[in-house]
Amino acid sequence: QAQLVESGGGSVLPGGSLRLSCHFSSDTDRKFNMAWFRQAPGKEREGVASIEMNDYIHPYAASVKGRFTISKGNAKNTLYLQMNNLKPADTAMYYCAASGYEGPLSHRSPRPLWPIWGQGTQVTVSS
Repeated sequence: QAQLVESGGGSVLPGGSLRLSCHFSSDTDRKFNMAWFRQAPGKEREGVASIEMNDYIHPYAASVKGRFTISKGNAKNTLYLQMNNLKPADTAMYYCAASGYEGPLSHRSPRPLWPIWGQGTQVTVSS
């Protein structure tokens, strides 16, 4: 099983940047698909970006395309989400998720295929 811990959230002005980190640990050597989701108050959880275990990056959610970048650290046990040109609409709790599913899997896939979640990190964009 894997454990995920997010960090890097905070409060920024519109147009600002943040980099979220997700440190994951596992008691096996298996690889995982990884993704970032977010949930704003009163809204459903939304998939933002995902990277498969073979390092394929799926097309981003339309709301963040061109502004957010998902990546893995060199040690492969850290997932990042670089967020630039942040907007008030990006305000949400951001969650890292992992899955050992051995097939095509993206942040648009059915939620039950993402069984492992972090506790979330809050991002607030406001002037």
